[in-house]
Amino acid sequence: MSHEEIDKYGISTLEAISNAPAFNEWMYETIAPYCEGKIIELGSGIGNISSFFIRDKKDIVLSDLRDNYREYLMDKFQLSEPNVRSVDMVHENFEKEYADLLGQFDTVFALNVVEHIEDHHQAMRNAAKLLKHGGNLIVLVPAYQLLFNAFDRELGHYRRFTKKTLSLYIPNNVEVVKMRYFNFAGIPGWFVSGSILKKKEISPSAMRLFDRALPVVKLIDRILLKKIGLSVWFVARRK
Repeated sequence: MSHEEIDKYGISTLEAISNAPAFNEWMYETIAPYCEGKIIELGSGIGNISSFFIRDKKDIVLSDLRDNYREYLMDKFQLSEPNVRSVDMVHENFEKEYADLLGQFDTVFALNVVEHIEDHHQAMRNAAKLLKHGGNLIVLVPAYQLLFNAFDRELGHYRRFTKKTLSLYIPNNVEVVKMRYFNFAGIPGWFVSGSILKKKEISPSAMRLFDRALPVVKLIDRILLKKIGLSVWFVARRK
């Protein structure tokens, strides 16, 4: 699959998800208690989550590898270039290339990013290098390889994860303080659309419908104690 094809489906997915503001705010509220001080978001895309940090006047640097996404973010949020960076999580000379970012952040987070990178371990090792000692690394990825389908392939995902498999890629210099699943109610729609109907893109109308059902969606996660979900995430503290 070409770089352009991945971007085509990637941006259509981000735009579809932007039709679910309540869902995006739920994701923000899930990680916000662990986002302190100076923050960097790795893989900001079109700012679906970034917007809540900026709304709440958090000290945040946005980043994305794609020029068009960075330009979009600067225009959308009226940010200057130092606050919107290009960060390659597996750059071969990461420490030299991003020397000015090393050890500078209290929080580093990457939501639905690591699954796009073949070397998951190196990506998270490098992400942790941006943290101050005692800072938080937050990563969210898609859950359960059984659910890997047309959506994943078109989006350029290498794999999906469980708590156990995700733990294999967490660097040694951070200590996990929380790991949970997220969004059980999203599983049926993902499976039917991507595995049975073989759709390649998430429908904006489906996301709007899901957004309207969010009170029930959140209740289901509470009832299940966040032990199963479409995604899995962790918070780990830099030693």
